[in-house]
Amino acid sequence: MRALLNNLDKFTRGGKVAALFAAALIIAGCSALPDKTDETATWANQKLYSEAQGSLDGKDYGKCVKYFETLEGRDPFGPYAQQAQLNVAYCNWKDNEQDAAKTAIERFIRLHPDHPNIDYAYYLKGLITFNDDLGLFGRFSHQDMSERDPQALRDSYDSFKVVVDKYPQSKYAPDSAQRMRYIVNALASHEVHSAQYYYNRGAYIAAVNRAQSAVKMYQNAPAIEDALHIMVLSYQKLGETKLADDTQSVLAATFPNSGYLPGNAGKRAPSKPWYQIW
Repeated sequence: MRALLNNLDKFTRGGKVAALFAAALIIAGCSALPDKTDETATWANQKLYSEAQGSLDGKDYGKCVKYFETLEGRDPFGPYAQQAQLNVAYCNWKDNEQDAAKTAIERFIRLHPDHPNIDYAYYLKGLITFNDDLGLFGRFSHQDMSERDPQALRDSYDSFKVVVDKYPQSKYAPDSAQRMRYIVNALASHEVHSAQYYYNRGAYIAAVNRAQSAVKMYQNAPAIEDALHIMVLSYQKLGETKLADDTQSVLAATFPNSGYLPGNAGKRAPSKPWYQIW
């Protein structure tokens, strides 16, 4: 084609016009040919949706994303477009593509704030961030979510809170509320991990401060038992006997069966990690 255009100056004025017309026909003809690398090029939208849904049902999430993105791009205002956007977010999440999943679901919420399934959209957003904080390798290695950056947990909490507060009749509200409780404990546990870190390094004042932060912000979280115990130990190391005794009294009143109390050793039965709720 380039050689053809380069030789146009050899033609007469009429020849140039004819040559350009022929070149345009060739280009148009090439663009009209189906893309043999795209198996969906000749599919009707209904067939594309059916194949995309089949990929979702078959847990082929990579193909699911590809098909639904193609469907939305082909007919962005059609009857399948909004469902395609939701499914793109879901399939990316299931395919461990958390960043892409978050981008997709946030776009859906921004574009369709009054959608009939907006409660599900917020629930899915919470799940994406909830899983993202744990991480793929964390799930396999049994890493505690509270040991990671708590910002993802806070984002997840906010999404679940929208479901519970704005859509209390939603079928996703009970599970959202349950996950919110676990997140609160995770955030409390994060403070306790920090307090334990400082205690282990002899920074007892810093340990007390972080443990107190957990007690003040997350009063009903199970991790508060550990926070109070760290405070007792830290006060003892600092020679603050009265503060240690007072905190021990609070621990006994709040958690009377605590294994940290004298005579209760061995009563703390092992349990599965707090985040294993399924």
